[in-house]
Amino acid sequence: MRDWAGHILVLGLGASGEAAAEWALGQAEAGAPVRVTVVDSGTAGQLAERAGRLRARGARVLLGSDELPEADLIVASPGIPPHSALMRSARGLGVPIISEIELAYRISRAPWVAVTGTNGKTTTTALVVHLLREAGFVAEPAGNIGPPAVRVAEEAGAAAIIVAEVSSFQLAAVESFHPTVSVMLNVTPDHLDYHGSMEAYAADKARIFANQLSGDVAVIDVDDPGALAMVPIAEAKGVSVLRVSRMSSPSPGAYVREGVLVLDDGTSVTGVLPVAELAIRGDHNISNALAAAAAVSALGADIASLRRGLGSFAPLEHRLEPAGVVDGVEYFNDSKATNPDAVAKALTAFQDRPVVLLLGGRNKGVDLTPLAALVAGRCKAVVLFGEAASEFAEALVRYDVERRQVPDVESAVRAASEMASPGDVVVLSPGCTSFDEFTSYAERGRRFKAIVAELAGRDLS
Repeated sequence: MRDWAGHILVLGLGASGEAAAEWALGQAEAGAPVRVTVVDSGTAGQLAERAGRLRARGARVLLGSDELPEADLIVASPGIPPHSALMRSARGLGVPIISEIELAYRISRAPWVAVTGTNGKTTTTALVVHLLREAGFVAEPAGNIGPPAVRVAEEAGAAAIIVAEVSSFQLAAVESFHPTVSVMLNVTPDHLDYHGSMEAYAADKARIFANQLSGDVAVIDVDDPGALAMVPIAEAKGVSVLRVSRMSSPSPGAYVREGVLVLDDGTSVTGVLPVAELAIRGDHNISNALAAAAAVSALGADIASLRRGLGSFAPLEHRLEPAGVVDGVEYFNDSKATNPDAVAKALTAFQDRPVVLLLGGRNKGVDLTPLAALVAGRCKAVVLFGEAASEFAEALVRYDVERRQVPDVESAVRAASEMASPGDVVVLSPGCTSFDEFTSYAERGRRFKAIVAELAGRDLS
């Protein structure tokens, strides 16, 4: 905690930007010498409504602008690309620029668990919260998975544990952010249109360890080459590294032995739960469960509570979520899979089933060729939709796999229903963002579920 004074400039009026501005206005209302300005280059959607609320409390709000006033501190929302006009203007002011997660850490009193990775962050974060609560801890999710981190940080007392899903965008602008336990799941190509290169993306991910100290814990999935490369970075800080693996038996760490998730503290091995008793599907979710169990064990949870929690944790919405059965065909909503690696992981959940896969949306500058080879070898058929449909079609042209190209999600689901037979699965695991047709992956996933319900003659209203 510190005394706050001066002109705080918030960039971006999304949920996290609004929360940061509300916190700063609260400081001013409590008597601190703080002024607040919020700038967003957009004007659409909920921005006007949010701007009205903040102006009513005394903030200056500038919409549709990339011009910035002088400031003493800038809090940047995570979705603003570093190469954007807004961020160029911000850097030109020559003052500190921090992310909302950094601000939240500075005002918090509780210890933090931070989870990052290209894929699996949300499920693992939710699972860590679930396991901590099952063990009797007060645990609060924050950031991408829960309320804005600033709001959680204000409300959580010192006895709580804040569990944050942190993206590369957020980590790029941290200075003092210091999780007691960090979790690194994987680092595969994603958001290259934002970061500019794979090296820059990985470097921002690695900032999760930047302020950890001896006595802290880093949980790292060593099956993933990108995450494995982070082990020396964490160890150089004196951090205790717990390696997790489905493919090997690291000690100390967490792994699978004879079909059972186990924890290894370096001197003894304790079975936690048979893999078959996990409700979440796919090899990637076995890895997520191992990482969550290792992290929560490091915080003092007992084995009995871990066993109960792992066995009772249900799939999250838009993450291999069962969406219904129509004419003997199962449908799954994996709309959160917005990059090729996430699609590859999803396909491991259906290794013995014919799959009709829905791919499409807006690509993020990622090479789709490796995914095309995997899909062609694994899927019965593919339906391509949205902006990236032609890119996927070009990547698949050399492969003999049944495919159709359609304009949107609705026509994709209906095409898939015609191509699938009883016993097959239809999976929306698009490998791209939703922003060509929808405002979020959640909107896309809910539309998918609604169309499946229509096919089944169900009413979701």
